Amino acid sequence: MAVVIATGPDVITGNYQINKGYVYLISTIAALGGVLFGFDLVIISGTVSFFANHFQLSELETGWAVGCINLGAAIGAVIGGRLSDTLGRKKLLMLCAVLFAITGAGTGWAGSFPLFVMFRMLSGVAVGAAALVCPMYVAEISPSAMRGRMVSFYQLSIVIGILLAYLSNYLLLNTGENNWRWMFSSQSAPSLLFFFGLFFVSESPRWLIGKGRNPEADQILVRIGGASYARAEAEQITLSFAEKSVTKVADLFKKDVRHIVFIGIVIAVCSQAVGQNSLFSYAPELFKKAGMAQDSAFLQSIIIGIINFIFTFIAIATIDRAGRKKLLQYGSFLLFADALALSAAFYFQLPGIWVLIFVLAFIAIYSATLGPVTWVALSEIFPNKIRGNALAVATLALWIANFFTTSLFPVMNKYFGLSVTFLIHALICLVYFLFIKARVPETKGKSLEEIEKLLSRK
Repeated sequence: MAVVIATGPDVITGNYQINKGYVYLISTIAALGGVLFGFDLVIISGTVSFFANHFQLSELETGWAVGCINLGAAIGAVIGGRLSDTLGRKKLLMLCAVLFAITGAGTGWAGSFPLFVMFRMLSGVAVGAAALVCPMYVAEISPSAMRGRMVSFYQLSIVIGILLAYLSNYLLLNTGENNWRWMFSSQSAPSLLFFFGLFFVSESPRWLIGKGRNPEADQILVRIGGASYARAEAEQITLSFAEKSVTKVADLFKKDVRHIVFIGIVIAVCSQAVGQNSLFSYAPELFKKAGMAQDSAFLQSIIIGIINFIFTFIAIATIDRAGRKKLLQYGSFLLFADALALSAAFYFQLPGIWVLIFVLAFIAIYSATLGPVTWVALSEIFPNKIRGNALAVATLALWIANFFTTSLFPVMNKYFGLSVTFLIHALICLVYFLFIKARVPETKGKSLEEIEKLLSRK
């Protein structure tokens, strides 16, 4: 089936016989990093009460235990940008897979709270680096007409990881006093699958051309779309590297690119600050506060994972037709309304079923809009010459926002209550909606190089 890659006068035009099977294969394997991302972040949701009791933690210490992975992820984002540019996308992903396997078992069988936190933060390093390089790799290897859908598969893999984590927690709940240790250790299985799967993927052709390894890049591009596609794509990629590459983070804030970096940072921060992390990380505890029994609360968490999984397909089906900006706008406004409803539910102490409905609605909206679109937008908007470092800065901001959201949730709940907590999230959603409307451009159907020219003109 021919795919037309023609979105404007400055991009590749013509009918190319895209090898969709190959693109799907390598994108799917690379997106397994998202499975580990989601699994690692959410597996702790079922363990909170158990390890908190085991280590005798206060609310602040519990928040630190849950949120510290995000500081590790911030470190992973910082070093991941440079490592992805030096080692390559594929080798960095393999290192992440090994680190995921080691830290899962290490966290589960830690003998002390400081050791627990150390392994949890090291696991975060793998999360942060993988979160940076996985969507970057998929965006760089996918033809522009398929890129939104392919990068959306990364978000799908994250929600699969979240669902598997909830399911694993439920199945291991009644395995004895060490149940929380087995929950963390279960992470090692998908990590090894990811590692061995990476032997079957190619390196990013854009990274190869940037390193002067054009013959290797040509082979991969030919396999993706044929000789004509390879020539046109390689020429456009080469032109995008014509200017001297940015080598320092400070250079990201020069006049010609700083507005692009700013947009990326806001997208990254708001994607985490809207409130979904509080729901994912504390779901069983949240449902217990709404009056549900422990077994029922864990089962409701699985429903969250299922809803998250199902509604991600809406984004995959619509992102290349509806566009990135429209989905971000609709999503942020609907989340604003839903967070207000959650705030009211806790304020008026409505029955637990209403809390469940509003939580599931929040997850559904996020999964169909902001969740997948965030990664697509971040993988697209940065110019080739700064993509590695710019994504590192954006994902650093993302993980810092994630840290404060998750670590402060128990403290805010204790001192302000859930009603005020979700009211704050609602206001963040409203501010994000206004920012998207004013500042975020539409990028659907455009090549990475055309997006670069569009944003540079702005």
